[in-house]
Amino acid sequence: MSGAMDQAAETVGRVTGADEYSEEGEVSLRGLATLAGVYATGAGVFAWRMRASGRQLPERIPPLDLLLMGVATYRSSRLLTKDKVTSFLRAPFTRRTGSLHGAEVMDVPRGHGLHRSVGELLACPFCVAMWIASGLTMGYATAPRATRLVTSCLSSVALSDWLQYAWSLTQQKAEGEG
Repeated sequence: MSGAMDQAAETVGRVTGADEYSEEGEVSLRGLATLAGVYATGAGVFAWRMRASGRQLPERIPPLDLLLMGVATYRSSRLLTKDKVTSFLRAPFTRRTGSLHGAEVMDVPRGHGLHRSVGELLACPFCVAMWIASGLTMGYATAPRATRLVTSCLSSVALSDWLQYAWSLTQQKAEGEG
């Protein structure tokens, strides 16, 4: 299967004019196509396994569960792409360029080809959110109680983060007035 994905990625590079896509020449369309292939393959395997097992997918996700999964996706994407504590996961693919608010950092992708594409994914909370949301949705379809527990925990952390930022803002305002 890897050979087919490599061949498809090479075709994408040839057909799209990958060399001309970015002025900096740092975008790896082949690497991005490989990641898209990995994502699509994972989703396909999940669908195939669900069908083969005879399990039914949920008809809908109740609004509260959807809210929990959305907030958990937000928090997980920030945890994976911005938190200092997960730097060890990003370090092989990114380079730190600075610090942000709280315990967050700014990383940029490094390397070439697929290596750089993984760095782009791991440095972008918006990019990785789709992967996380898909994982949580698959978890919800197969183990809703466990997924609710995990999403409740992550949502609680997100709420705590927002309250910490609100507290910091009130402190800064109070110091500015005093």
